[in-house]
Amino acid sequence: MKRWAAGVLVFAGFLPVWCAAQSPWDQIRQKAAGAAKAANANRALSNDKIVAGLKEALTVSTRNAVASTGRTDGFLKNEAIKIVLPDKLRRVGSGMRLIGMGSQVDSLEVGMNRAAEQAAPAAKQIFINAVTQMSFADARQILSGNDTAATEYFQRQSSDQLSEAFAPIVHQAMQNVGVVRQYNQLMRNPMAARVANTHGFDLDNYIVGKTLDGLFYVMAEEEKKIRKDPMAQTTSLLREVFGKKP
Repeated sequence: MKRWAAGVLVFAGFLPVWCAAQSPWDQIRQKAAGAAKAANANRALSNDKIVAGLKEALTVSTRNAVASTGRTDGFLKNEAIKIVLPDKLRRVGSGMRLIGMGSQVDSLEVGMNRAAEQAAPAAKQIFINAVTQMSFADARQILSGNDTAATEYFQRQSSDQLSEAFAPIVHQAMQNVGVVRQYNQLMRNPMAARVANTHGFDLDNYIVGKTLDGLFYVMAEEEKKIRKDPMAQTTSLLREVFGKKP
């Protein structure tokens, strides 16, 4: 009994020392675990900000691009995207101008641009859908990519949908603004008709393609501004994400 009591006393004497010896290690381990959790939390927050920042930037750039192109003279008065006669018919158009038929060529070009301007707003919802589907990997690649990486993402993700959405709008707009009638008048010129028939020219497809080209061109310009111009980074999130890339 005395031996047992003595053993208990000895163990009790060592217990505070053992606890004191273990305590720093426990604290280090706890701190390490806490630091790991904090790092994971910060990393998740960073990822969230990257995706949120990219989505906000894309929303801003697409909204501006659609607003810029989808209005009267959005195409016609912008020399960078104005739709003119295709190369195959341009010589015919020049010849018609020389013989006093330039007004027909001008009317056709105005009508083509009006059709594109009426189609452009249909892109808005398609772009929103593409933004919604964006993954973190997409966002990271866009952020670290070139000055038009986001625009290129949209081209990959939505060109087919845009073409499909634009086609009936362009066709109807062409009817409304008289493009078909003007084009038929142009085709009364034997040279124009021969060129169009030889190359299988499709006016609808041509205008749809040019509408896409113009829309993506304006979007690329908007993206460049957001990436490089602090004045274009209109929110704190855009400034945080694009002002200093993660």
